[in-house]
Amino acid sequence: MSDHSLLLDTIRSVLAASAPLVFAGIGETLSERAGVINLSLDGSILLSAMAGFAVAYLSGSLILGFGAAMLVGALIAWLIAYASIALRLDQVAVGFVLTLLCADLSSFVGQPFVRIPGPSVPHLPIPGLVDIPILGPILFDQDMVFYLSLLTVVGAWLFLNKTQAGLKLRAIGERPEAAFARGINVNRLRYLYTIVGGALVGFSGAAYSLSVKLGWSHRHTGGLGWIALAIVIFGGWSPFRVALGAYLFGLFKSLGSILQPVWPQVPTQVFQAAPFAMMIVVLLLVSGDPDRLLYYLPKRLRPLLSGFLRGAPPAGLGQRFEQG
Repeated sequence: MSDHSLLLDTIRSVLAASAPLVFAGIGETLSERAGVINLSLDGSILLSAMAGFAVAYLSGSLILGFGAAMLVGALIAWLIAYASIALRLDQVAVGFVLTLLCADLSSFVGQPFVRIPGPSVPHLPIPGLVDIPILGPILFDQDMVFYLSLLTVVGAWLFLNKTQAGLKLRAIGERPEAAFARGINVNRLRYLYTIVGGALVGFSGAAYSLSVKLGWSHRHTGGLGWIALAIVIFGGWSPFRVALGAYLFGLFKSLGSILQPVWPQVPTQVFQAAPFAMMIVVLLLVSGDPDRLLYYLPKRLRPLLSGFLRGAPPAGLGQRFEQG
């Protein structure tokens, strides 16, 4: 295999492996844009990955598997919204408890399905488009999960920025009092978008067990929910930047497998942990003063990249709103 083909294969595999993380990041972005923090992502992805694989294995249907995973993710998200809105409990505390509960529940319920072969999402190259030089093998020689992830990113951006419903979503996360004064049912929409975001998180879990890391095992996707939460912050609650963060993490993970043969004396645990550490470093840099990172770049690029790197959380994030 030539160096050119190897590079294209590496980029394609990075994008494919990052697709589930894109779904989780977009789902959490919608939830937080509505003002609700879903801190249960790590446990929710684990439980939905187990449920998706188990249902697909027992039924022989990938559609039912993904549907079950989305239902699990939506239910967990509803619990967080209900605890916050109706019971007036702290969102962060409830999400953290659900993370631990769902992780242990996935290991207990998923025990019969550990390390057994099951269905997987088939490879689906797009005729004609796959023959386009460079872009064809990268973007159009994937499976349906990857294609749906691209559509989800574009659709989320269009929804948030180009529709009346997206404007209402941003309003209930930024200034819920003003939104309510204009006749918007804030809490009803917070329920809706938290559940929709949770369903996308559930889809992410099934995508891991049925497309990327096939099968099920103990702590199958452990840690990726926390990465998804970090990616939302890195992405400034913007769909395209969130997708970029997911691809960046996928690149960090792929570097481990590439560098391990180069430095065999380095323990494998170092390369396994490095992507998580590198994402934390990037998050700290971006969350600080981005202008310091851009100091050595050409002046013409600084305003564009500075605006891209800056992002503030919704003003009403994590705050309860009592209507009437």
